[in-house]
Amino acid sequence: MTNPHYTFLILTYNEEVHLPRLLNSIYELNAAVCILDSGSTDHTLTIAATYDAQVKQHPFENHPRQWHHALNAFEIKTPWVIGLDADQVLSDELKQQLLHFKDEDYQGIDGIYFNRKNHFKGKWLKYGGYYPFYLLKMFRYDSGYSDLNEHMDHRFIVPGKTIIWKDAFLLEENLKENNISFWINKHNRYSDLLACEEIERRQKLRLQTVKPLFWGTPDQRTAWLKQLWWRMPLFIRPAIYFIYRYIFRFGILDGYAGFIFHFMQAFWFRLVVDIKIKELLNNEKTD
Repeated sequence: MTNPHYTFLILTYNEEVHLPRLLNSIYELNAAVCILDSGSTDHTLTIAATYDAQVKQHPFENHPRQWHHALNAFEIKTPWVIGLDADQVLSDELKQQLLHFKDEDYQGIDGIYFNRKNHFKGKWLKYGGYYPFYLLKMFRYDSGYSDLNEHMDHRFIVPGKTIIWKDAFLLEENLKENNISFWINKHNRYSDLLACEEIERRQKLRLQTVKPLFWGTPDQRTAWLKQLWWRMPLFIRPAIYFIYRYIFRFGILDGYAGFIFHFMQAFWFRLVVDIKIKELLNNEKTD
């Protein structure tokens, strides 16, 4: 009998290296699996078929819009949905939580945050503000939706009460990012999206969906920190952010892989975004 409580919703694009790992981790939960693919040319669709997943196709624009389409493209018959990226895997602790999950035990709850353990080049990034790290991944299908006020970062939003499973871990490791060229090309594309988004926010064309609140939910705190970030001066803020993560949040303890990740993600990527913001502002002045 198919699990009556929740359905897994997964996004894919050329994920043959990741998808078997994820599908194996959720197999014993006996839940429906819906995969929205954006044009894979490898063996992703063949792998999905071997696990009896329902697959649909949709061209990729950005993650928030792709999740929005996924939530509307499938006929979800369960009260809950779990939205996962293909490079994520359920830990044994999270699997046990889900094995015993029953909708009737969570009346009055609209969403559940999972704790994430992020890995880079085989190293768990325990420091630098990357653990604990809570993601709203499980929510009621009739109330949750994708935040379309973001270009790059994607998050699900629910109007009601949420809880956190602090000891149930989602393991994330993008094996393709072990190739630094892949990582750089990917984040160069992301920097275009983020630069455009920040310009739109400066022009009041794009607002935050989540209420900024430092002592609120994990997403409300993120929204508050983003407001702080947008007020900081360009070019200076990447250096401040890297020092904060690497020194004050002990990212230095993550070793060689940690240095690469924290430097590239906190400084290099943010600096590229600021350079592109400056270029866009200069173009506006000359038009």
